[in-house]
Amino acid sequence: MSSVPRPDLSARPLKTSGTYTVNASPEAVYAAWTARFDSWFAQAGTVAMVAEPGRPYFFYNRNEWGRHPHYGRFLEVAPDRLVEMTWMTGDGTDRGTAGAETVLRVELSPSGDGTEIRLTHSGFVSEESCRAHADNWPLAIEELEKALS
Repeated sequence: MSSVPRPDLSARPLKTSGTYTVNASPEAVYAAWTARFDSWFAQAGTVAMVAEPGRPYFFYNRNEWGRHPHYGRFLEVAPDRLVEMTWMTGDGTDRGTAGAETVLRVELSPSGDGTEIRLTHSGFVSEESCRAHADNWPLAIEELEKALS
């Protein structure tokens, strides 16, 4: 565990999680989350990201998904195994995380010729925000798999 300050989620217990398997190595999946975010999730040319604990990041998601700023900071990274970051999205409305600093944890493990991704996103302020992310993460993982194939 790193010494990076973590958000207090005690008043925001809502979370979503899922397990996905993609046909790519843990190394490739880790690189996609930490160095190639604009190959599948972020709009090209908008990413400012260095995957080190405590370092902030910024990007806009892909234009076809609607232009939404994403901000956060890395909490913990373990090459080819773990990416944990805070995750804030929004466009001035109650969409996204509604200004709340949520926590996204992406755990990677080898699975046959691919990688199992255990994704947990916690700290939502509303059921609506949690549900929207629960609905959208599987779609994002599909884009990740396409980018890695």
